[in-house]
Amino acid sequence: MSKLNPWLVGSDTTPVSLTYLAESVTWALEQEARLSPKPALVDSRGAGAHKDMHLALMLASAETLEPYFFSMAEAALIQGPDEELRAKIGLIGREAEAAMLVTTQGINTHRGAIWAMGLLVVASVTHYENIDCLLSRAAEIASMPDPAINLRRTLSKGQKACRDYNVSGAREQAQQGFPHIKYHALPALNQSRAMGDTESSARLNSLLAIMSYIDDTCVLSRSGITGLKAMQRGAAAVLTAGGCNTFAGRGQLRQLERDLLALNASAGGAADLLAATLFIDRLFSRDIPNNKY
Repeated sequence: MSKLNPWLVGSDTTPVSLTYLAESVTWALEQEARLSPKPALVDSRGAGAHKDMHLALMLASAETLEPYFFSMAEAALIQGPDEELRAKIGLIGREAEAAMLVTTQGINTHRGAIWAMGLLVVASVTHYENIDCLLSRAAEIASMPDPAINLRRTLSKGQKACRDYNVSGAREQAQQGFPHIKYHALPALNQSRAMGDTESSARLNSLLAIMSYIDDTCVLSRSGITGLKAMQRGAAAVLTAGGCNTFAGRGQLRQLERDLLALNASAGGAADLLAATLFIDRLFSRDIPNNKY
C-alpha cells in the first residue's frame, strides 16, 4: 500500500485523507465557477456565452462529482499495476460523466475537468514531493491506453476540433504534464500575488495566462480559428496592460469579453485548467491570501 502524503488530513485515518483530496477538487471547481469577471464564461454575473448553463448548475455538477474523485484517489491507494489503475480510473471517470449528465440534464459542464482533475487527484496520492513530481506522474498515467476507449463510437466536440484544426487537446495536454499549468498558470498566479493583487485578480490573471497560449478546443468548436486568435490576443493584451488589477487591464478585459461574446466563444478548456491550477496550488500552498477553507 502506498503511503499518504504528509499534508493530508490525518495520519492513520485514510478515508479522511482521501476525503480531503476529493473535497479539494470540488473546492477548486467551485472556486473556478464563482470567479468573476471571467470573459464569456459562466460566473457569478451570468452565463457568458453559454445559453444552457448558469452558476447554480456548475456548482451542482461539481458537488455531484466529489464521490467519484474520492473513488479515484482510493483506487490510487489500493490498486495493483498501473495498467489496472488506468482501467479503473477510466471506468470511474465514465461513471462520473454519466452522473454529471443526469444532474445537468444532458449538459456537459465538467467533462474536461473530470479528465484533468481525475489524473491529478490520482497522482497526488503517491507523488506529492513537489509539483514537478505530481505533474510527471499525471502525465505517465495519461499516456497509458484505456482498454475501454475503443468502445466510444463518436468523437467529442473537443476531439473533432483537434482533428479539424490539427491541434492538441486535453488528452495531449495531460500527456505532456500540463505545460500550460506549469509554465503559465502557476507562475502568473504567484507573480500576481507577489505584486499585491487581490486573490480574485491573481486567479483571473492565471486564467488569462492560460488563455494566451492554449489551443482551446471549446473555443475552436464554437468559433473556429477566428475565435481562438481573438481569445489569445485579447488575453495577452490584458496581461500586457498590467493585468486585472490595473485600470488599463480591466479595460482590455472588458474588450476581450465583448469580442468573445460576439463570436460565441467560450474558453472552457482554459477554465478546466484554472480549476486544476487552483487544486494544485491548494495542495502545495498553505498560506494563500484571502482564501477561506
